[in-house]
Amino acid sequence: MATKLTRYFPVLEWGRAYNAAALSNDLTAAVIVTIMLIPQSLAYAMLAGLPPEIGLYASILPLVGYAVFGTSRALAVGPVAVVSLMTAAAVGKVAAEGGAGYIEAAVVLALLSGGFLILLGLFRFGFLANFLSHPVIAGFITASGIIIAASQLKHILGIDAGGHNLTELAMSISQNAAHTNWITFTFGAASAAFLFWSRARLKSTLIGLGLHPFAADLTAKAGPVFAVIATTSAAAWFDVAGFGVSIVGDLPQGLPNLGVPQFKSDLWLELLGPAILISVIGFVESVSVAQTLAAKKRQRIDPNQELIGLGAANVASALSGAYPVTGGFARSVVNYDAGAETPAAGAFTAIGISLAALFLTPLLFHLPKATLAATIFVAVLSLVDIGALKSTWRYSKSDFAAMAATIIMTLGLGIEIGIVAGVGLSLVLHLYRTSRPHCAIVGQVPGTEHFRNILRHEVVTSPSVMTLRVDESLYFANARFLEDQIYTLVADNPDLAHVILMCPAVNEVDASALESLEAINGRLKDAGVSFHLSEVKGPVMDRLKRSSFLENLTGSVFLSQFEAFRALDAAAAEKALKF
Repeated sequence: MATKLTRYFPVLEWGRAYNAAALSNDLTAAVIVTIMLIPQSLAYAMLAGLPPEIGLYASILPLVGYAVFGTSRALAVGPVAVVSLMTAAAVGKVAAEGGAGYIEAAVVLALLSGGFLILLGLFRFGFLANFLSHPVIAGFITASGIIIAASQLKHILGIDAGGHNLTELAMSISQNAAHTNWITFTFGAASAAFLFWSRARLKSTLIGLGLHPFAADLTAKAGPVFAVIATTSAAAWFDVAGFGVSIVGDLPQGLPNLGVPQFKSDLWLELLGPAILISVIGFVESVSVAQTLAAKKRQRIDPNQELIGLGAANVASALSGAYPVTGGFARSVVNYDAGAETPAAGAFTAIGISLAALFLTPLLFHLPKATLAATIFVAVLSLVDIGALKSTWRYSKSDFAAMAATIIMTLGLGIEIGIVAGVGLSLVLHLYRTSRPHCAIVGQVPGTEHFRNILRHEVVTSPSVMTLRVDESLYFANARFLEDQIYTLVADNPDLAHVILMCPAVNEVDASALESLEAINGRLKDAGVSFHLSEVKGPVMDRLKRSSFLENLTGSVFLSQFEAFRALDAAAAEKALKF
């Protein structure tokens, strides 16, 4: 019972060993992440089309929920750029931005996302994320980064513009560029320039001035905080709101009101699809970060429990009146570098954000929205990885096709269509590749018992024995291809008496492939050729034994290819060994 509780409540495991040293490290990390998370939360809420304070609400209870149910010791949960963009795209279809219905839809989206993640975790469906290939995810994130950066130009320029894809955004911005507010642009451009400089040079500058490298690194990562302080002070001093500069304005002071969104069947059904998509994308992004950081400390995470942890975080976000969250890469790395020992660091961060919501929001009245836009603009450009296109092209043309299609579709048609198209193309390409598995005629390497491709090595073969090695599991998509390969070999080699199917890479034979093996066996029997198998794996053999295939097999099943070759052509096998 205790073990089962620990599996679903990891806090019971790490909580037993919690000590003063862990507390000190977690508190230090929490302070640093809190400082970083405040401007990020405000900015990402704005990206999602929500009031800035919603970003703070999404950074309180979700962190506590993940601390109880999550397995990563360093993952920092909260609003992130890609999920914020997906939220804006999904909610924008059912409600007008700025209205109460928009916030309600965002809350429902978080609740549906959380519920879906928890269900996946309880039924241990974490493996479903494997259907999102890395090239598709990389392409989607790159395209999303470009769209996010473009969407923030309207705030930096101080103009009205909109659009759900890059084409619409570019046209809207170009049409309204003449109405640029140059004071707004000054704030936005100056903030962006400082943030770019702080990322590239602030750390080395501080180290040159004698600051410890660790402190310099953390100070550089707190660049957005300095930008917020400086621009807010300048905006208040010069009262730039009177010159048309958009500022944050009044933010509710206090903690979020807890509650469950009202059930509206039409709204919930319309948001269910986007919620599932956001859940999967958020989980893939989060679990990859968690696994990377866990590996550095030789720790492990449980993907299925991570689903529950992220689900709990999203349900907590919905109860807080906020929107979907997931684990963020940048803040998780900062959390790790700052020495976070346990998920309690996230709970302490939640306390810090709560204090900010209670006492600091009046100080943000004059914060220019252009500063928040610059924060997003600089942050998301790190998501754009054009170099991955070149390396993927060199390695795999089919993966490049999936990646390029995802980027083009996302940029041209929007994020939901882009990711669905990328996943669909990946599955089609996978089916195509596996429908034509690599097959090789093999022979014995002289002086050994090894068998290799006759086109790559000098090997010994026999005119009466032909061995075909298939390097893929056999299933409905490639069963007919295997039949054609073997029939062609038999037709081209009239002296053949034996055909051996070498199966070291065959992990499964489905019902369609079994029928093909039976057909091959029958056709070869009619042609006077015996059909044999070699190096069949145990689980595959177990399934074959449950059918009548082995009883009707005209040949034998051999433990090794050398044993098969020696049994069917002893002279050729012995000759090869004497080389």
